[in-house]
Amino acid sequence: MTMQGSGATLTWYHDFISPFAYLHWPKVRALMQTHAVEVVPILFAAVLEANGHKGPAEIPAKRTFTYRHVLWQARRRGTPLRFPPAHPFNPLAALRLAVAAGNTPEATTAIYDWIWAQGRDAGSVEALAPLLRELGVAADALGSDEGKSTLRANTEAAIAAGVFGVPTLAVGSDLFWGDDAHAFAVSVLEEPSLLAEAEMQRVASLPVGVRRA
Repeated sequence: MTMQGSGATLTWYHDFISPFAYLHWPKVRALMQTHAVEVVPILFAAVLEANGHKGPAEIPAKRTFTYRHVLWQARRRGTPLRFPPAHPFNPLAALRLAVAAGNTPEATTAIYDWIWAQGRDAGSVEALAPLLRELGVAADALGSDEGKSTLRANTEAAIAAGVFGVPTLAVGSDLFWGDDAHAFAVSVLEEPSLLAEAEMQRVASLPVGVRRA
């Protein structure tokens, strides 16, 4: 694995379709008080396709567990969470809205709150119309070639970096997937030698075993 120092570049890859990204976002915002973090909206579906993965919602038993688990986590933290009318939904309008709004922390928070705190529909430009007005973004901005190309470039860069899920916090080139990996990422940020430890290095280079038939 690549060693990174405390001055490593921090990048947060996310998609509004993920309730775990919603739970992770406050931690990222807190981290932004002391570190520069680049927030990068990406299309999770394209990442799944590139890696040959199914999303959690595509496996019935995993879907039920995931939804209950994230709801339990939110209640345990005292974080409001209400699922939108349908899930998974098409997140393209929400992602393009973030880009059109300048990808600011305030816009990111507003979009996450719309979907996951208020449980509102985000599957189309029309559904997001009140939020567009709140953020001062014209509806036609979501269909702009520039916005589409930015989102496409973000997603391609994430795939090239090895991102396989959302949310992912990258400390330099080291990827920390999921809300529950945040403390691990911060530990590496504060103690760069952590990933240089012998067992960390060994497990990172273990050969793939032979599967039994």
